[in-house]
Amino acid sequence: MKRRTFITLLGGAAVAWPAVAHAQERPRPLRIGTLSLNPRTSAQRVAFEQGLRELGYIDGQNLVIEYISAPDRPDRIDEAARELVRRNVDVIVLENHITLKSVMSATSTLPIVIIATSFDPVALGVVASIARPGGNITGFYVRRPELVEKQIGLLAETFPGRTRLGVIWDAVSGEAFPAAERTAIALGWGLEPLKLEHPPYDFAAAFRSVAERGAQMVLVLHSGLFTENRAHIAALALQHGLPSMFTDKIYADAGGLMSTDLSIAFRRAADYVDRIANGARPADLPIEQPTSFVLTLNLKTARALGLDVPPTLLARADEVIE
Repeated sequence: MKRRTFITLLGGAAVAWPAVAHAQERPRPLRIGTLSLNPRTSAQRVAFEQGLRELGYIDGQNLVIEYISAPDRPDRIDEAARELVRRNVDVIVLENHITLKSVMSATSTLPIVIIATSFDPVALGVVASIARPGGNITGFYVRRPELVEKQIGLLAETFPGRTRLGVIWDAVSGEAFPAAERTAIALGWGLEPLKLEHPPYDFAAAFRSVAERGAQMVLVLHSGLFTENRAHIAALALQHGLPSMFTDKIYADAGGLMSTDLSIAFRRAADYVDRIANGARPADLPIEQPTSFVLTLNLKTARALGLDVPPTLLARADEVIE
């Protein structure tokens, strides 16, 4: 396995990790709350907890993390949000607009750190601006449409003879779909989109549908409701002979062909939590925007699909799964 990890932040300025961990200075454990549609074992959660450990926060010692998840049950999020606020947490960390809206209805004072990977926090009206968010919310904004354009560009570079793209998405990933549609049209490609409704989703039927409609490759847009099925999704793409592109590295680890990983934003979110725990106001912390990603290529899957991977793509990959 080859690894080369990097991250570039808005404006090209790298933000260094604090030289001194502030965690040891707290008189009581830091209590972090998180509300998710995913179980707590996701790769993003692991990255976030790693960031906290690097800052000196140890779960069970000077840190308590209150996880509440409602897998496949968006209708219960409002109730879960109220329960999270009742647990007397110091800061809340969220990653999608469904949970954010519910938490905003439950509290207007608790600090909230967002990792917005599927929504625009300014367009949604939850922050005043990227530079000065105002209110009790700050964090990270990944411009998903721009990432989708890069993903499709990589597919075009890798498979110049393929011109029909299947796109699998849902309401959570809805912001990114227009970018996929726009980019495919600009390339002169045929698009075979399939929006999943009413979780739990029937992924087998979804892949069968896009394959029967003539898709030659597939882009699976980012949704927390897909994560637990990543191995199944990767296997279905392989079963139907479809080169696959995903956002999270865990999909490539599970057998997907390529991924553009953004878990660094979750790791960096730990720094924002630490700064708030030590007195910073969310209103004064600018929203950060990661502009680079870690490209992972699964050569085992490429061989199983009978694909010749261009040397240029191998050279660009940050991690290659042999």
